[in-house]
Amino acid sequence: MVIAGGGPTGLTLAAELALARVDVAIVERRLTQDLAGARAGGLHARTIELFDQRGIAERFLSRGRVMQVAGFALIPLDISDFPTRHHYGLALWQEGIERVLAEWVLELGIPTYRGLDVAGFAQDDDGVDVALSDGRSLRAQYLVGCDGGRSVIRKEAGIDFPGWDASTSFLIAEVSTGAEPPWGVRHDDKGIHGFAKLEDGPRARILSSEQPVRRGEPTLDDLRESLVAVYGTDFDVHDATYLSRFSDATRQAASYRAGRVLLAGDAAHVHSPAGGQGLNLGVHDAVNLGWKLARVVHGTSPQSLLDTYQAERHPITARVLRATMAMTALNRGDERTRALHESVAELLRMDEPRKRYAAMMSGLDVRYELGDGHPLLGRRMPDLEVITERGPQRVFTLLHRARPVLLDLGGGLELASDRVERVVARYEGAWELPVLGAVAAPSAVLIRPDGYVAWVGEGTDAGLREALTKWFGA
Repeated sequence: MVIAGGGPTGLTLAAELALARVDVAIVERRLTQDLAGARAGGLHARTIELFDQRGIAERFLSRGRVMQVAGFALIPLDISDFPTRHHYGLALWQEGIERVLAEWVLELGIPTYRGLDVAGFAQDDDGVDVALSDGRSLRAQYLVGCDGGRSVIRKEAGIDFPGWDASTSFLIAEVSTGAEPPWGVRHDDKGIHGFAKLEDGPRARILSSEQPVRRGEPTLDDLRESLVAVYGTDFDVHDATYLSRFSDATRQAASYRAGRVLLAGDAAHVHSPAGGQGLNLGVHDAVNLGWKLARVVHGTSPQSLLDTYQAERHPITARVLRATMAMTALNRGDERTRALHESVAELLRMDEPRKRYAAMMSGLDVRYELGDGHPLLGRRMPDLEVITERGPQRVFTLLHRARPVLLDLGGGLELASDRVERVVARYEGAWELPVLGAVAAPSAVLIRPDGYVAWVGEGTDAGLREALTKWFGA
């Protein structure tokens, strides 16, 4: 397996595949894991849960700052009353997130071809020949493009990227300033702007909206011009160590797969950074895709299992893309938009709307369409503390090896399969889900390696055999 791109999505996917004992390699253009600037920042609650399912959440928590990070158009959304161990987000810049993931990948023995690009590829019925920019070639069963919004893999695969053009652009920079800037966030008719202090001395991180939309690589003069237009001065910005331009262009790949070539993360979807969704979405893509690819590679499931990757992730991401467009519109600073923003803020202070939007923004409300039935079906499995023959165990601990688990809470199920781990346990507490609240206690649940419930037992084993065959092979 070859993964193009060693950012958060590619690193997570590589680790998921390695846990499932798939030979995988990463091709990454950077010579080291270093990033210019802090880039994206923050993990939402469900992303922390996903890492907790693999036993590495504490590595992130020890390096970041736990806080309430969920919000909608800068309207804070508190999730501290949500039924999850991680009823918060984590403030941690992308550089720190990548370093934790890179250390994990190194521990798992995954090779990385650094300083290289994928120059091209050719696929046949049995695999993909991947040409590297140094003239070498790799042979793989599948190639996954995790190479960002300008994905070469997506373009070479001929996958359409429909969506909406940019309505605004932004400059982001890390610079020194000669004059004290007005720290904090400001709205005006051009959009949102802000100055934040950096830890290393008298330096600032700057965000400035541009109108009309501008494109291309920015210069320090562009930043000065933007600041003068907003603040009347450029604060003598100089010594830029990071300067980039991005926009609210919103696009989603028409297909996440073309034969043996797949897409994940920004290669499959781009959008405004409003709400801090991008990095998190890529991690969720990777965790959804990894175990499915592993099943197909090992020959225990047919290639049709890969169709469920797009079927599940495409609608979830489409909803996020529409939310980011709404947030970008609400962050425009003219008087009419400000009045609308105030009305939305008033609504989100009410308990029910707050819970619904907070669950969406934190990723805790994701439900894959796996059919009708018990409210747990297709949703994240709660991290209950169950009593097993080994004593008390958290459910997430059972998922550390990225294997499916049949949690038998009645002790009466028979399972003749070495592909699924059966755990007989007791649990007498309440079952609660974000937004939905209390749900009926099941007698058993089949938990996929990504932590989502694939089957719910309600006193019988009806449907269990079909679910096992669908997800884990005959």
